[in-house]
Amino acid sequence: MWRTVIFLSLSNVFMTVAWYGHLKNLKTQPLIIAIVASWGIAFAEYCFQVPANRIGYGYFSLPQLKVMQEIITMIIFAAFALLYMGVPITRNFIWAGLCLIGAAYFIFKDGLPVQ
Repeated sequence: MWRTVIFLSLSNVFMTVAWYGHLKNLKTQPLIIAIVASWGIAFAEYCFQVPANRIGYGYFSLPQLKVMQEIITMIIFAAFALLYMGVPITRNFIWAGLCLIGAAYFIFKDGLPVQ
C-alpha cells in the first residue's frame, strides 16, 4: 500500500513540474523548448505512475486509486504553488481540498476491495 502512495507522490511531483514549472523558468524561451523540457520531465512521471497503478490495483479498487491520485495531486500542487511559484493558497483552494476529503470518505467508506 505505501509503495503505491510513495510512487504516486513522486509521479505527481514530476507531473506538476512538467505541467507548470515552465511558466516560471522558461517563459522567455520558445514554446518548443518548454514542450520538449516538459515532455522529458513527464517521462519521469510515467516511470512512477505506471508502477504505482500496477502495484496499487491489487490492493485498491480503480476508483480508489483515482481519488487517491487526485488528493495527492492537490497536496503536491498546493506545495508547488506556494513554495515554488509564490502563489498564496486561497480559501477556495481550501474548500476544494475539503471536497476531495469528502470524495476520499465516500470512495473508501466501504473499505478496501476483497481480492
